[in-house]
Amino acid sequence: MRNVLDIQKQLLPDLMDILKKRYTILHQIMLSDVIGRRTLATSLDMTERVLRAETDLLKAQGLIEIENIGMRISDAGRKLLEDLEPIVNELFGLSNLEEKIRQHYGLRKVVIVPGDCETSPLVKRELGRAGAKALLGAMCGNDVVAVTGGTTLAEVADQLNPSQGVTMKQSWFVPARGGLGESLEIQANTIASGMAKRVGAGYRLLHVPDLLGKEAYESLVHDPNIQDIVNMIRQARIVVHGIGDAMEMARRRKLEQAVVEEIRNEGALAESFGYYFNQDGVVVHKMLTLGLRLEDIRKTETVIGIAGGKKKARAIHAVLRFGHEDILVTDEAAAEEIVSRLK
Repeated sequence: MRNVLDIQKQLLPDLMDILKKRYTILHQIMLSDVIGRRTLATSLDMTERVLRAETDLLKAQGLIEIENIGMRISDAGRKLLEDLEPIVNELFGLSNLEEKIRQHYGLRKVVIVPGDCETSPLVKRELGRAGAKALLGAMCGNDVVAVTGGTTLAEVADQLNPSQGVTMKQSWFVPARGGLGESLEIQANTIASGMAKRVGAGYRLLHVPDLLGKEAYESLVHDPNIQDIVNMIRQARIVVHGIGDAMEMARRRKLEQAVVEEIRNEGALAESFGYYFNQDGVVVHKMLTLGLRLEDIRKTETVIGIAGGKKKARAIHAVLRFGHEDILVTDEAAAEEIVSRLK
């Protein structure tokens, strides 16, 4: 495949540019569900005249449908995008980035989507779609899946669409930890229940705060109902989690300033599962909370980390150095920054 693409790049460079352009247009339409020509032209930094010529061709090929409310992708267009994915990864140089990161950190699989999710909500949606695909590929139909909260995992839940007729009635989704007290839509409980409903699975919820005082922890840890769900969480075969910047997560948790300074002085760069990691992947601070523990992560069969954006590169690196990730789903901006630091 790579040799053929290299030959085409040399002999037909214009053809490769056209392929990239038309793929990008079709891909953006798919991510947008329905989008107007003017909005699409602005997002692609393209004139409406040039875009009209391209979309007319895509319509003639049966790849998109144009209606009064805007353009949407057709089933044929969606199938073409799926078939083109490995070729496009080569064209954009993503396959090379994936392999470099996979080998350096000893991962089972790395998936990189084009763009930077910090600057484009459509890239974040694509990150969610890729994360959903990775999760479905890891499930066997009789799993306990533990998921964390956050905007990226909420996007994964929205994009979780199993194959037609496929249900996972024997699987369970559970929150990896308690709630942060943020918007309901991005809490782990909401995400776990949403994912379960999309694939026809069951779910259990953990109705406790993520950050607990010592007395509250001691009280809850001996509650039979809490013990039951916590035991189920700790038996998860698959864990799907986001990766946060350490200082940002400390702020979101409303930690005392003295604790924030302690975390900063310890060199914390990343937060995940309620643990704070330095650049070497060493845990420098942990929260008193119910849910997944490090020993549970270490024995989990498949751990899927999903995070993107150039600013997240150091945090992603820190969690990967922890050494217990199996699958990483990220975006081009974060991947390029990670690889540049490896050099």
